[in-house]
Amino acid sequence: MISDSYRLQFITHHTNEYSYIDSARIALEGGCRWIQLRMKEADAYELTETAIKVKEMCKEYGATFIVDDNVAVAKSIDADGVHLGKNDMSIADARKIVGKNFIIGGTVNSFEDILFNMQTTPPNYFGCGPFRFTSTKKNLAPVLGYDGYKYIINQMRMQNINIPIVAIGGIVKDDILKLLEIGVNGIALSSSILNAKNPIKVMEEIKKLIYNYYKP
Repeated sequence: MISDSYRLQFITHHTNEYSYIDSARIALEGGCRWIQLRMKEADAYELTETAIKVKEMCKEYGATFIVDDNVAVAKSIDADGVHLGKNDMSIADARKIVGKNFIIGGTVNSFEDILFNMQTTPPNYFGCGPFRFTSTKKNLAPVLGYDGYKYIINQMRMQNINIPIVAIGGIVKDDILKLLEIGVNGIALSSSILNAKNPIKVMEEIKKLIYNYYKP
C-alpha cells in the first residue's frame, strides 16, 4: 500500500529559470510530498547525480522519491520507486529486479491499457493522461479531458479495479476539483507550478484543495 502522499505528485521539469533540482525544491517547499524525477534527455550518469541530490532533499522533507523510466538508476540509489511509461521496461520485469516493496507506477492512456496491466503485473498506481495538451511531454497520447477520465473510472468500477489513478497532463488548479469529483484519486503537476508567479504558494493552495477534499 502506498502512502497518502501519492494524491499530489510533482513531475520535475526545467525552464530558463529553474533547474530540475530547483523544481523539486519548489514543490517540496510548497508541501508536495511525492516527487518524480523526470529527465528524458539525460544519460545515466547525469540522471544518477541529479537523483542522488533530489533523493536527499526528499529525505529531508519526508517525501516519496520516484525515478522516471530508469529501473537500474532507481534501484542503484535506493529510490522509493520508479515510474514506467508504456514503452519502457515492463512492470513484470521491473518487479523481478526491484522486489515487492518498491513502488512501481505505470502510464496508461485508456481503459484497454489498464486491462492489459491487470492481466500481467499491476502497478501500485496508474498515471493516466494526458488531461489536455502539454508541452512537457513528447509523443503525446490522445488527450482525455473530463469525459475520458469519467469513462475510464466507470469501467474500472464495473471491473472492481481498485488501483489508484493519478491524472496528469496540462492540469491547472481550476481543473482539480472536478477531476476529483469524477473519481480520480490523485493529481500530478509540473508546468502549472513552475509557470506560476509564486510557485510555492500555488503548490500550497493546491495541496490544501486536494487534501481538504478527502477530509471526512
